[in-house]
Amino acid sequence: MRYLVKISYNGSRFNGFQYQLEGRTVQGEVEKVLGRMHKKPVRIHAAGRTDSGVHAREQFFHFDSDLKIPETKWQHALNSAMPDDIAIHRVQAIDSDYHVRYHSHGKIYRYRIYQGAVRDPFEKGLKTYYPYALSESKMRQAMSYFIGTHDFTSFSSAKSPIENKVRHIYAFELIKTDNGYDFLIIGSGFLYNMVRILVAYVLEVGQGRWEAEKTPSIIAAKDRTLVPKTAPAEGLYLERVFLDEKARNDALENLKIPR
Repeated sequence: MRYLVKISYNGSRFNGFQYQLEGRTVQGEVEKVLGRMHKKPVRIHAAGRTDSGVHAREQFFHFDSDLKIPETKWQHALNSAMPDDIAIHRVQAIDSDYHVRYHSHGKIYRYRIYQGAVRDPFEKGLKTYYPYALSESKMRQAMSYFIGTHDFTSFSSAKSPIENKVRHIYAFELIKTDNGYDFLIIGSGFLYNMVRILVAYVLEVGQGRWEAEKTPSIIAAKDRTLVPKTAPAEGLYLERVFLDEKARNDALENLKIPR
């Protein structure tokens, strides 16, 4: 039987999602639990991967099992053995030919910053500290240029092995919070470090280091060296994975962003 699992995790103590020979990973912890239950190695397949220090409010993976555990018992069985920075929210049986990575229809990422005269130790690992004054209007103007289909070579890591850098951004929103801002971005897919590079650039526009009007020319240049900065991992959250087009369209239609 193939099962689809909804999971969330605090990425502060992980070296990313994907299994590595050295370092603690989300995949490694989950497969360790499944391996003990099955008494043999069990591989999981995720909707995507997150980097070291990045969090996920909603992530999905699937795995195959020959254990005779009722579907309703899987969540408790997994949670009872998971470390306290991972939570299993739902486990459901799916078709044997379903692959969560290839059947998903986009994602939402949230990037969180906080501001203030001094650093807040209670925000460490959860938000990025950004003490500089920011212009909301300039940031919103820069963000508007990313909506639509573009080649994001200028805003992806040079280490990315993917040749096709074209992605579609459905929404890029700025949300004012009590002590800073959240950046919410909805896209068909994202390149390696793309969200963190976009946020770093928009923050520099807000600080006055870049002119928002230059954004289209930077996109068109397809030159990563033009935007060398990458925002820290700790402020980034995988907010949601869309398992079908209807879920994505409903989210866009119902999106209400306070301004």
